[in-house]
Amino acid sequence: MIGAQALIGSLVSAGVDTCFMNPGTSEMHFVAALDSVPEMRGILVLFEGVATGAADGYARIAGRPAAVLLHLGPGLANGLANLHNARRARSPIVTIVGGHATGHDRYDSPLQSDIEALARTVSGWVRTCGTTRDLAQDAMRAVAAARRGQIATLVLPADVSWGDGAAIAPPRPAPSPEPADPGQVKAVAALLAPDPARPARSAGSAGSAGSAGSAGPVGFAGSAAMLLLGATALTERGLAAASRISAATGARLLAETFPARMEVGAGIPAVNRLPYLAERAEAQLTGLDHLILAGARAPVSFFAYPGRPSDLVPGGCTVTVLTDADQDAQTALEQLADQIAAQTPPVLARAGRSAVIPGPITASTLASAIAASLPEHAIVSDEANTSGVALPQALAGAPRHTLLTLTGGAIGQGLPVATGAAVGAPDRPVLAIEADGSALYTIQALWTQAREQLNVTTVLLNNAAYAILRMELARTAAGEAGERASRMLDLSDPTPGFAEISNGMGVPATRVHLAEDLDQALRLAYAEPGPHLIEAMMSR
Repeated sequence: MIGAQALIGSLVSAGVDTCFMNPGTSEMHFVAALDSVPEMRGILVLFEGVATGAADGYARIAGRPAAVLLHLGPGLANGLANLHNARRARSPIVTIVGGHATGHDRYDSPLQSDIEALARTVSGWVRTCGTTRDLAQDAMRAVAAARRGQIATLVLPADVSWGDGAAIAPPRPAPSPEPADPGQVKAVAALLAPDPARPARSAGSAGSAGSAGSAGPVGFAGSAAMLLLGATALTERGLAAASRISAATGARLLAETFPARMEVGAGIPAVNRLPYLAERAEAQLTGLDHLILAGARAPVSFFAYPGRPSDLVPGGCTVTVLTDADQDAQTALEQLADQIAAQTPPVLARAGRSAVIPGPITASTLASAIAASLPEHAIVSDEANTSGVALPQALAGAPRHTLLTLTGGAIGQGLPVATGAAVGAPDRPVLAIEADGSALYTIQALWTQAREQLNVTTVLLNNAAYAILRMELARTAAGEAGERASRMLDLSDPTPGFAEISNGMGVPATRVHLAEDLDQALRLAYAEPGPHLIEAMMSR
């Protein structure tokens, strides 16, 4: 068989059976080989940033790698922003980048570039395959590397793809999560062990302290401690164990600002996320003596601001690592809970749908409508940005759902991630909450949703502005926005019509101005198969 056939056959045998692609001339033998290996599902996208973001969403939900096929260096460059987000999410992705035939490189043709240099900005593993006979083995190395929670990039020269003499390679064993150091678990247990002289906290008060309460006395020295949770600490198992620890010791709980995946809703311990705004994060961390990291990194400000520190850890606070992002945080938390909270149950969020707040669509009325209509076991891809500030509180008592957020901060993630999540979990409804400015980066995802008939409902928040940049203008002390500066932060004149764009992409759309109409439109969309878009006109 030719190299492309062996490559695809080997990927399928290793469990990589979905490939999001935007191919070009160099990848035509890969495309043709899809007919000889029908087990591989090829999904066409109209822009490389959609392909990479969809692979990220697929990996977060399916828990296994997707493949991405891109065209030469410029195609990879177009996909880098969402590969950056995927790297921050530690999503396993096998990126295949077509290259010129090996004998063609020396001619420096117009699309020639240093693909490996581009790939290394986001990839943990990079290789250019040199011969057809090595291709399948290189692919299995890429899959094994991706399964370690990173992007693996395989550059595929065109002649290696079309060459004869290839054979399918067997998959390599999947790596197990790296366990926590038992010594670290023991050290954190000693730090958090309840003080016998202190009265035990009730489950209710521990729950409120675990969510967002003020720093309370815990540990031998009566000091204030917090567990900052990320990675697998935000699974159901990890959250349940963390809640037990909080209830037994009074230690507060907080999740990282933009988790790759987090279980939320009724029946799951309610844990607030570290705020995006540095000043609010500082207030939430004030008074801590001990910060314990479980799958998360020590908190820093997203940007530098005049007169403000970048490091958000309070002065005098010690930082202890229970597990880093490479380690099995949920098991470490269970081991810790068994040592210091053996008889303590977790505090679970009670079911409680809020009623829809009628009237114009604002941050609060938007949140009420989304929470009131959210179906069971939904997947929520949240890129609402400034318009979504009220969503976390509203969704805490909503039906259980899985939250996917903007891990790397590169906007344009929400629609592609929702697309990939719907492919990875076709039996679950997917809700994409998308800001207007971010949507314009990767609006082409709607076309793929229509072609594949994916069950994605998009709420497109149209406030005709880069509202987050208006806020940042003030926070960076850049001064008042004059007439020319204001035009750089405004999306009106003309205001994009997302309902019309969506209908043009094949996704049926409606436009609403009131929260009660948004609620009704959401219920209708969830009840019908296939994609839908609701353009929510925000009150300004």
